[in-house]
Amino acid sequence: MDPFRNTGQPDWDWWGKLWPTPGATLRELGIDRGTTLAEVGSGDGYFALPAARIVEPAPVYAVDLEPDLLAALDDVASAQGIENVRTVRGDARDLDGILPEPVETVLLANAFHGVDDRDRLLEAVANSLRSGGSFVVVNWAGRPREATTVAGEARGPPTELRVSPDETRETVLEHGAFAVDRALELPPYHYGLVFERE
Repeated sequence: MDPFRNTGQPDWDWWGKLWPTPGATLRELGIDRGTTLAEVGSGDGYFALPAARIVEPAPVYAVDLEPDLLAALDDVASAQGIENVRTVRGDARDLDGILPEPVETVLLANAFHGVDDRDRLLEAVANSLRSGGSFVVVNWAGRPREATTVAGEARGPPTELRVSPDETRETVLEHGAFAVDRALELPPYHYGLVFERE
């Protein structure tokens, strides 16, 4: 099990400068109360924790390869009294085999550019979603890395790994299990695509 390329856990300080209101972003992407959700590559919970507050009492399955990050997520959830986060250690490309139940939404934030076997990932996502469920992709815009600065430093994946919204849309639709629901710009440097499981 190898992690996706250039998808390490960012520092919460600069992550907070880029995403000061992660809960508002999640709501904009269609995450709502009662939605069962799996976040692929959850890290230590920058999105999983606010998602859990939004969807409670429904579960949020925080999926990651790194046990230390999942342990940190569990610690923060416990300290904040968040009881509906379920950490799941495993490979996102095996998502349908590691989740305990199908979910209504799968969230993949800041990682699509690093996925080496997209067909396998998309198949696992499709099999993990309930019919009519949503696959939400949030990713860095296809701009040069030097143009995406946070606190005066270039951030995000290398330019050559970046995937434009059109490329992401084409890749997901080629799989055949999804239809485009909507596209969003997520300033300053990201986009969101919401796909519906057919």
